[in-house]
Amino acid sequence: MHWMAWRLPLGDEQLANMSASAIAACGWWALQFTPNVAVLDEALLLDVQSAERLWGGRAALRRLLLEHVPQSSSVPHDCADARSHWAEGPTALQALALLRLKHGGGPRPSQIPQGLPMHTLTALRPHLTTLNNLGCRTLGDVRALPRAGVARRLGAQSLLALDQLWGERACPLSWLELPGHFDLELELPYIAASSADLLHASEHLLTALQGWLRARHQGVLRLSMRWKHDLRRLDGVDLAPWGEMELRTAEPLQELSHLRRLLAEHMAHERLAAPVNRLTMKTLEIQPVRQLNESLLPKSANESDGEPWNQFVERVSARLGEDCLRVPTRQADHRPEHMQIWQSASHVMRLDAHRKADMDADPRAALWPAWLLPAPELLATRQHRPCLRGQTLSLKAGPERFESGWWEAEDALPKEGSIGPPAAPGGSKREYFVAHNAAAGWVWIFRETSTLDWYLHGFYG
Repeated sequence: MHWMAWRLPLGDEQLANMSASAIAACGWWALQFTPNVAVLDEALLLDVQSAERLWGGRAALRRLLLEHVPQSSSVPHDCADARSHWAEGPTALQALALLRLKHGGGPRPSQIPQGLPMHTLTALRPHLTTLNNLGCRTLGDVRALPRAGVARRLGAQSLLALDQLWGERACPLSWLELPGHFDLELELPYIAASSADLLHASEHLLTALQGWLRARHQGVLRLSMRWKHDLRRLDGVDLAPWGEMELRTAEPLQELSHLRRLLAEHMAHERLAAPVNRLTMKTLEIQPVRQLNESLLPKSANESDGEPWNQFVERVSARLGEDCLRVPTRQADHRPEHMQIWQSASHVMRLDAHRKADMDADPRAALWPAWLLPAPELLATRQHRPCLRGQTLSLKAGPERFESGWWEAEDALPKEGSIGPPAAPGGSKREYFVAHNAAAGWVWIFRETSTLDWYLHGFYG
């Protein structure tokens, strides 16, 4: 057997005050590497014997575990001090004892487990004074004592723990199980009086969320965070028991960096109605995350690791408001002035693929201009030929006929402030041409068949 022990990034006071489910959530991230994960005292224990081969060996698995330690953890990823947060051994209790020895800064004994200090075994901690008086200094010294005397003076549990540490008796553990839905509640160790305090308190829940998502190979699209007010009334006004916020992302996310930024932007606009003593987080919508295929070649000089576009849009929209950042959206409509509309960028990116219009390319689009006028402009004519900027336009391509309006009754009514041609009661029929003259360049014009008037509708680049 081979075990790895990882020190939970929680202090003694936090461990004493947190619920069992909240403590267990600290270990969900490790379930993506092995199904045998347990929490014992202040450590996370992983039975990796059967999983090492799947991950390319013990060294490769150790490296992956260090890379996937939750980002908010106190474990330093890239320095030698990271060794004090990890330990390995042939049994669960040996790995835990070595972890405690490393964390305390003690030297590694030449003989293991005989040379380990007595305080590294939980069952012996209440009896350290008695054992010191007997002249014992290490676990090997305790092991050398008569078994009947140890059982009589220290209890059968101490003897059992020694046998389990040596691997002579099985050490039953309660394996962590990943819940089907992420819905975690945290009682705050302090009263959060501001949005900044609440943001700091949410870090533990975000870390647990990342571990849950990674273990399930999912990404979050919608997330709810609720907080319970510590007061029922304030200044004579009844308060709602809970406050709530919902976060949305355009793509399924596992990494915490963007979620932290998004939550910070939303919390900057949030004013707590009262101090908060409890916090909950729940996933509302998740999707399998798409695994990227890494290139074997190094990145070129012009490739950057900048912020993805969708994350930039979500962050700016959260800061300035949903409608402050707008993008053009193509519509499944053949009428030029209705082919696109301007919508909230964050709303557009959240649209599901099955709700989007079919955007198959129209082969005629190659002759359409890049820029359309807000409304068609009436052109002067000279001998029934359209003129622009004092010169006659030469027709280069066309006609291309567009018919519209016959299915919409409102199209037959003149619009207030409209400078385009009024639609005929039976609909509008236009013949579009690509035209050119030296003064205006290349333009897109049409002739209204009902009135034979000419209109300018777009420009080419």
